[in-house]
Amino acid sequence: MARARRRGFEVMSLSFLDVVCCGFGAMILLLTLTKLGQRRGLEAIETELRAAIQKLEEEVYRLRGETDVLEHELTGKVEQLSDEQALIARLRGDLSSIQGQFAATKDLSEINEIVEGRLLAAQQELSEEMKRLQGRIYRRPREDATVGGVPVDSEYIVFIIDTSGSMQSYAWPKMLKTMEEVLDVYPKVKGIQVMSDEGQYMFSQYARKWIPDTPARRRLILERLRNWGPFSNSSPVEGIEAAIRAFAAADKKVSLYVLGDEFTGDSIQDVVEEVSRLNKKDAQGNRRVRIHAIGFPTMFSQDQWGENTGVRFATLMRALCQENGGAFVGLSSTHP
Repeated sequence: MARARRRGFEVMSLSFLDVVCCGFGAMILLLTLTKLGQRRGLEAIETELRAAIQKLEEEVYRLRGETDVLEHELTGKVEQLSDEQALIARLRGDLSSIQGQFAATKDLSEINEIVEGRLLAAQQELSEEMKRLQGRIYRRPREDATVGGVPVDSEYIVFIIDTSGSMQSYAWPKMLKTMEEVLDVYPKVKGIQVMSDEGQYMFSQYARKWIPDTPARRRLILERLRNWGPFSNSSPVEGIEAAIRAFAAADKKVSLYVLGDEFTGDSIQDVVEEVSRLNKKDAQGNRRVRIHAIGFPTMFSQDQWGENTGVRFATLMRALCQENGGAFVGLSSTHP
């Protein structure tokens, strides 16, 4: 009887200890799981906050960069406006001086080409600058508007340049200066193109396309022209015909300037007829491309050469300019 009671007491003692241990184990497990859940939640929140802070910092940097760019552009515009206002004042003075020379001159034919060019440049630049700075409505020149006999209503210009040995050796500095003066006559156009008398493009990436007109591109054209010398057969015909085929358009006012000294082709009349066929007239009877030409007297300034090809160039270009609404200017000297 006593042995039976001892066994029952021992069983109850072990069960109680099991229950107590399980209870403590459960509490410890619950506490551990609770801490882990809280830590993971805090880590997730911290990650989200860091990502949001980084995004806001990037946005601040972007806005600061845009602000710097805008401030720089504003400073440049203010400086440009100041320069252009000074330019307007200078051009007004030049225009008044030239108008005074015209009023005092009895025979207009005695006014040399340089004065005419300066007058034309002053008139166009003044109109363009006033339009841009003051925002006034600019009345486009009439179809027959001319200065010094040269129409100035073109929005696109193509230069056909004779790169032959005679031009390179005896007229290149004068040609560069003349090219710059012609560009000054058109202070702003919608497109420029430069080709050799053989029809080769100065910039191959712009073949049959217009070069956008910017001051930087104008400087690049003049700089490259100093050492530009593709093959030439001393005849502008190929370049003229290639330019008309590529750029004549009914919705564009295009002028073509030929700068050269010789024509070595066979027939002047054949050239005139072919150009007339390519450069068709519109409904008003006007050609789609105006053709102007400037002749350099290299054939007349060298005793060892005959004058025949120079005379033929002048004859051809006079005929082409007359037929295609342009003007021919024959220079008297190759000195710049």
